Amino acid sequence: MAYWLMKSEPFKYSWDRLVEDGRTHWDGVRNYQAANNLKAMKTGDLAFFYHSNEGVEIVGIARIVKEYYPDPSDASGRFGMVDIEPVKKMTKAVPLKDIKTDARLEDISLVRQSRLSVQSVSDAHWKILLEMGDTTL
Repeated sequence: MAYWLMKSEPFKYSWDRLVEDGRTHWDGVRNYQAANNLKAMKTGDLAFFYHSNEGVEIVGIARIVKEYYPDPSDASGRFGMVDIEPVKKMTKAVPLKDIKTDARLEDISLVRQSRLSVQSVSDAHWKILLEMGDTTL
């Protein structure tokens, strides 16, 4: 199993909306590195759901339930999407400011490549972030 972090602006699509919907497709990604991360996702992989711009924190955990397939909103046909479902709300949200100040996370993509909307998370970083959020699976 691999771990990921997926960013969404809460005014566009929030964690609460995902919980309400029960499942959604993750579309609109137009960055090649982020798209390659979507392509690498497998059914059952887990992803932190991160609120960007507002809140700026990890708020939940989602599961990949459908692997990469074409994104119909992409007229060029170059980009795709995956489907996700909510797994668990973080017991305590993990703010970016706390992530940036934790020396154990100095090389996490969220800090190094702050604008990347879909990124991989190492096993070690996953465990640290779960701990910071007082969350167990």
